[in-house]
Amino acid sequence: MRIPLTKYGWPQVVIYPAVILAVMAGVALGTTAVLPLWAIISIEVLLAAILIWILSFFRDPERSCPSDNSLLLAPADGQITDIERVEPPPAFLRKQEGPGRAALRLGIFLSIFDTHINRAPCNVKVEKITYKKGKYKNALAPESARVNESNELYLVRTDSPHDRLIVRQISGAIARRIVCDTTEGSELTGGEKFGMLKFGSRTELYVPLSENAKCMVKIGDKVKAGLTPLVKYVKREA
Repeated sequence: MRIPLTKYGWPQVVIYPAVILAVMAGVALGTTAVLPLWAIISIEVLLAAILIWILSFFRDPERSCPSDNSLLLAPADGQITDIERVEPPPAFLRKQEGPGRAALRLGIFLSIFDTHINRAPCNVKVEKITYKKGKYKNALAPESARVNESNELYLVRTDSPHDRLIVRQISGAIARRIVCDTTEGSELTGGEKFGMLKFGSRTELYVPLSENAKCMVKIGDKVKAGLTPLVKYVKREA
C-alpha cells in the first residue's frame, strides 16, 4: 500500500510528529493537577491540528500528468503571482542566439497549505544546477525572487522546440530547506518529481518568448504541479 507522504519529508515527517505526540502525552498526563479540563482539551485539540497540518504538508498525491509535449506544466502547486517579460541570464540562451532575447517569467507562490513537491514542466534534460545562498524574505514580496536563497535548474526540452527553460526553487520566510533530487545530465519526463520546498515558498518558470508560445494562465490563477498547463506551443499560421 502506497503511503501518501513524500520521501523528501524525511526526517521532519518523523521527528516533528513524534515531538508533538510527546508533548500531547505530557499535557494529558502532567497538567491535570494545575489546569482545568477545558484548558487541557483546548491544548490537545490545538496540538492535534498542528500534527494533522504537518502530515498534510508532506503529502504526495498521486497524479496522472498530461503527456502532451506541446504543454509546459506548472512546476509547483500554488497561485500565479507574476507574469512578466524579463531579460534572461546569459546561460539561458543558446550559443547561436545573441543577447536581447526576452523570456517570460511565471512566478508561483506556495502557501503553507499547498503541496510543496516540484515537478518537471515537460520532457527535459538537466543541463546545469546552480544553488545560491540568500535571505529568507516573505515569498509574496517581489524582491524575494532576487535576494532569497534559491536553486536554479537549467533545462532543455527533449521535444521540439528544443527551448531552454529555467525552473527556480526559491525559499521564503518560513521555508529554510530546498530539496533538489536530480543531477546535471539526467533526463526528466513531464510531471516527474524532482524535489520540494519545505514550508511557504516560491517557484518560477522561465520560458523564451516566441510567437508560438502561448501563456495559458493569468495572475491569481491557482495551479497544480504536473497538471495545470502554463504555456502551450501552438503552430504558427502560414
